[in-house]
This record gives sequence, structure tokens and C-alpha cells, in this order.
Amino acid sequence: MTDRLAPFIVFAECLAQEARERFAPYLATGQHSVPRPDIKPDRSLVTALDHAIEAHLRARIEHAYPDHGIYGEEGGVVRSDAEYVWVLDPIDGTAPFLAGVPVFGTLIALLHRGEPVIGVMDFPSTADRWVGAAGQPTRHRGQPCHTRPCDAMGDAMLSTSNPDFYAADELPAFQALRERTRWRIYGGCCLAYGLLACGRTDVAIDAKLALYDYAPFVPVIQGAGGVITDWHGRALSLDNPATQILAAGDPARHREALGLLRPALP
Repeated sequence: MTDRLAPFIVFAECLAQEARERFAPYLATGQHSVPRPDIKPDRSLVTALDHAIEAHLRARIEHAYPDHGIYGEEGGVVRSDAEYVWVLDPIDGTAPFLAGVPVFGTLIALLHRGEPVIGVMDFPSTADRWVGAAGQPTRHRGQPCHTRPCDAMGDAMLSTSNPDFYAADELPAFQALRERTRWRIYGGCCLAYGLLACGRTDVAIDAKLALYDYAPFVPVIQGAGGVITDWHGRALSLDNPATQILAAGDPARHREALGLLRPALP
């Protein structure tokens, strides 16, 4: 599998670089002009740049790999039963992008028979890029990175994108972790999962997500030594497009976090 993935990894990084270049007019020094947002039916925000980036990535994939499937946030799903399926989120964190908070990024994943085997997380504002692939160590800015050990949940730093995203019956699960960890970091969006892979944080939890929001996290975190699943400990895949995810850099803390979540789940 490792040798088979090599050309796909190169292609995925090319896609990420081309997406990054399309942010340039909006990130020029001394200004942060952004396109006018629209509100989607789910109340999330979208801009012309979201659509333009995904359209470009989809066209590149269709030309290079016409037999592959595509699962995109803005353009929908084609050939989801293909052996290989590309998962695209052109701007994960459109609201932070509009606000000028540099935690937004482009997320690209490749599924093989439904399982995430390549993940690229690219951040145009900070020039950070994480690349994960099955059977390989995760790279951050081209160098191997690793999660950190955490001896106890009471020493852990927890991240979540936004407490407002939790439904009323999901909040007790978040609170169970919040009350047991030492520090909490809010608003990190997808960047929080790259930082976990680099050993800067210990546990991450989120709700109200879709497959395109987290598919790249799977190979990135696993290749860095961490664990990521849904709130029940099940693997994340096309067959299990969970809306609730849990990641930890130390496998023991992931097991402990699952034990804390279990009594709080509806």
C-alpha cells in the first residue's frame, strides 16, 4: 500500500499548493479583503472562494483520475463506490477566514475502499502543512512529527472548535472531558488536529461535523502516533461518517476519554 500511495501523495500535495495559491489575493500584506459570504441551509457560511477552490480541485481530479470518486463539501458526491474516493473541504473554517483568524485550511483526503489512507491539511495563512499516509510517519512542513505522551487526563490540554456546535444532549459528553482536563483551547478549528499531531495538545473533541471536516485527520493523527475515532471508539470511514469525533495523542488518554464519554452519551 505504501508504494501504491506514493503518486497519490504527490498529487494531493499539488492540489493543496494550488488551493493555497488561490487564497493569495485575500491574504496580501496589510489587508484582509474577503469575498461576500452566503448562508447555506444548515446556517454555515460559504463564499465564492470555497466554490472556486473546490471546482478547481474537482476538475484536476477528474482529469488525472477519472475513475476515482469525489466527496466534496460544496460540489457533492460522485462515484462514492469507487475503489478510491477523494474527500475535499476547500475552506474548513470559513467563519474564521472571514474574521481573519488564521486557523482555517484546505482539507484533502483519499479513501481506499472507504478508509482514509492519505490526509493533507494545508493552512495558507501560516504556511503549515501536515501530510499523513497509511504506513508512513506524518510530516509537518516536510519533517516527521509525533504526538506527545500524557500521563494523566488531569495534565491534558483539551481542544474543541466551538462549544456552540454541541446539541443539548451532546454537551454532557464535552463537559465530562472539560471537567477532567487541566486546560481547554477553543476555536482552533482544523488547526487543532494538526497541533495535536505535533504534540502541542493532548485531546480533541468535536461534534456536528461531516466526513469532509475530518477525513484527513485520520492518517495525520495515526501516522503521528495518536488515535482518532467517533465517540463510541469506532473507526471513521465512508461507512461510518460520524458527526462526533474524539482524538488523543496518547492512546491511553484516548481509552480514558472514551470511558469518560460513555456514561454521558444519550
